[in-house]
Amino acid sequence: MTRIIKVALFIVCLTPLGLLGWDAYTQNLGANPIEKITHTTGDWTLRFLLITLSVTPLRKLLGVPAFIKFRRMLGLFAFFYGSLHFLTYIWLDKFFNLHEMLIDVAKRKFITVGFTAFVLLIPLAVTSTAGWIRRLGGKRWQKLHRLIYISAVAGVIHYLWLVKADIRKPLEYGAILAVLLSYRLVVWIRPKIEKRGTQFTRTQVVPQ
Repeated sequence: MTRIIKVALFIVCLTPLGLLGWDAYTQNLGANPIEKITHTTGDWTLRFLLITLSVTPLRKLLGVPAFIKFRRMLGLFAFFYGSLHFLTYIWLDKFFNLHEMLIDVAKRKFITVGFTAFVLLIPLAVTSTAGWIRRLGGKRWQKLHRLIYISAVAGVIHYLWLVKADIRKPLEYGAILAVLLSYRLVVWIRPKIEKRGTQFTRTQVVPQ
């Protein structure tokens, strides 16, 4: 059953690319095809990052441990669409002109932040296999994969700095990310508070 769900999920995750390819085939990318491809792949990179970060909270809140089986695929699709987004920029937009790209990085801070977000995803994609978990050890692997938080924040900032007028969509992504990060912060802090409360109770001196 899990395998069938994974195959179905794989097809669903490829659907945005298929729709984009169909629009390209039917010449329905609008007046600026490169901008359309760039925005679409960028949007789906952020969406998959947020979906990946949603797996753990949903797994715990809904009591469905099996959700964890799909997190790796979702994370890899975030990297996949991020790679397409980056490739669109360096190939279709800049035609691999390194000089122009360096000027862009120096002058446009949203490109610098976006590039940072993408680079941080590379080690996560490379070490996503069970073999790498064994090599790094569970704790080190978990620490490394916390880079996804920084990548997601950088991705939202990249989008926010990119748009010039209508910032509703990047703010929506930012709000969702804030909720997901707040959940993790609460989960991390709560046991520490409870532990301190228990220790305080034990050390209290009750007057006779």
